[in-house]
Amino acid sequence: MKLVIVDTGCANISSVYFAFKRLGVEASISRDAKAIKSADKVLLPGVGTAHNAMAQLQQAELIGTLQQLQQPLLGICLGMQLLTAHSMEGDVACLNLIPSEVLPMQSAGLRLPHMGWNTLHRISSHPLLRGFSDTDYVYFVHSFAVAPDQYSLAQCHYGNDFAAVIGKDNVAGAQFHPERSGKTGARLLQNFLEWQL
Repeated sequence: MKLVIVDTGCANISSVYFAFKRLGVEASISRDAKAIKSADKVLLPGVGTAHNAMAQLQQAELIGTLQQLQQPLLGICLGMQLLTAHSMEGDVACLNLIPSEVLPMQSAGLRLPHMGWNTLHRISSHPLLRGFSDTDYVYFVHSFAVAPDQYSLAQCHYGNDFAAVIGKDNVAGAQFHPERSGKTGARLLQNFLEWQL
């Protein structure tokens, strides 16, 4: 299987790479459109701001490439937010692969960024979430989030509910960091590797 991690120039690429290596998969890290198009699976990582990340993708001329992919595409953390139509973080248009909106978190007075371990609820039967339950803990670091809508595959509660996993067609995203979420995170990555459209 050919797995390509899109080189977004962000800090968590190597930890994502090693998370797949632990699963026995040698991913390649690339910003080459041809390599990304020919992959069986594509992963879009991200930390930082939506504005900077979209600027990086624009500079690398990858926006059209990512929008036209037919194979499974998984976004992680900011990478998930980039899959949506728009982010209020810097008021930026995103990839518009999932018509959701990224908003500042309404944490009801809880400290931001939301940083730490939380459980999920309203977990769908999507192949990405096979084996997940509402007692599994995953690791989050973020202060913007996707509002729950019809594309939410799982939600998390931190002051208010937000979408922890989203999906539409061949595209899905996780707000938490599977590469930092132990066995539960590894399960999500393994499910992604096995995801057949």
